[in-house]
Amino acid sequence: MVFQKYLNMKFNLGDFVRFVDEKREGYVTKIIDAQTLGVTDEDGFEIPVAISNLTSVHGHGVIAKEEDSPKPIQVNVPLVNKIENGIYVAVAADGKAGSVVHFHLQNQTPNTLLISLSSERKEKYAGIYHGILQSFQSTLIHSASLSELDIWPEFTFQFLVFSKADVKPLDPLVIIKKFRAKDFSSEQKDLPNLKQKGWLIRLDELASVNIDPQKLKESFFKSPSEKRIVDVPNQEIDLHIEKLRDDHHFLAPDEILQIQLSHFQNALDAAIVHHFDKMIFIHGLGNGTLRDKIHKLISKNPHIKTYMDARKEKFGYGATEVVFK
Repeated sequence: MVFQKYLNMKFNLGDFVRFVDEKREGYVTKIIDAQTLGVTDEDGFEIPVAISNLTSVHGHGVIAKEEDSPKPIQVNVPLVNKIENGIYVAVAADGKAGSVVHFHLQNQTPNTLLISLSSERKEKYAGIYHGILQSFQSTLIHSASLSELDIWPEFTFQFLVFSKADVKPLDPLVIIKKFRAKDFSSEQKDLPNLKQKGWLIRLDELASVNIDPQKLKESFFKSPSEKRIVDVPNQEIDLHIEKLRDDHHFLAPDEILQIQLSHFQNALDAAIVHHFDKMIFIHGLGNGTLRDKIHKLISKNPHIKTYMDARKEKFGYGATEVVFK
């Protein structure tokens, strides 16, 4: 598979092109090498063609504007997110160029993302994309042929998360993803923000930040200027926002959730460092979002043995007890 980064050329996957020396045209569906493209014609045959024998057909498929048609009235409609907040890759089928798919990174979070995307295959590395993605926006980051899935490289996504909210900065996210056939085995669905069908793959659930208590203990023997002090937390941690912030009335729901999760993670890490046997997190019932997020994080932590609803006679289903290894 040859990536577009290496293509010092004017053609991309999915472009509509015409042959210079004969009356034939089609879509670019494969990049064979730096001088040759695979073009699929209207009969569905993919033909290897020298780049020098191709020319772009501009405006193909674009519907001309009707000058006399009335302009629609612009109405400001609040954005409704149909998917859970997170970082996603939306893989959209081209629809015209055979098996070509386009990767759109979707930032369904209230934060700004600084992005780096690179690939590795047989110890050969390539930078594919870098940029800044604002909150609840999407951007095209890559294109490939689905028929060549078995030779796709391994992708490394790196994210720096920026937030204006009064919360502890998040650690950088590093997500290594090897796409498999199972990622594309489900039925294609409508992709948010794209008005296309395809597959939606969540990335930030693949990231895991594990703390090494031994390394943290070793850091206690460093000089005072380098020493990291981890306070002993309470065994019961109340995550209700009114217990954490006095200005909670002025916070958006996404900001509240981020503050609660940050407080949860800090307390959990401190409990691991101090070798707690167990700990209770009081999250309340609400709509269940905070509880579900906490349970997902707990289930991925290698230092946790099990977890359960805590003391139902006192908390009902509004608290979770964590038992450490």
